[in-house]
Amino acid sequence: MKKTLGLAVVLGIIGAGAAFAQTIATTPRGNSPAVIATSPDAKGVAPPVAGANSFTEGEARSRIEASGYTNVTELKKDAQSVWHGRAMKGGTSVRVALDYQGTIVAN
Repeated sequence: MKKTLGLAVVLGIIGAGAAFAQTIATTPRGNSPAVIATSPDAKGVAPPVAGANSFTEGEARSRIEASGYTNVTELKKDAQSVWHGRAMKGGTSVRVALDYQGTIVAN
């Protein structure tokens, strides 16, 4: 009984931590404007957060497109390793940024 209870507590903590660590900037369907969410890694800094970015240009483009954007162009990584570019969403051209956490911010 104690082992089962202990395992349940550990799994609950792991599940809660994973849910808290998620960072979402757009809805899965991409129907709404960006909602800026922070994660524990962001240390209170609003996205896009500077940090070592291991995304290639192709991976950055794919992540942005998977968030509902089309015609992603002008992708460039800045000195803080944040990808910046332009994309279309809802018939409007917007600037987009992708940080090392995978957070997409549009303006």
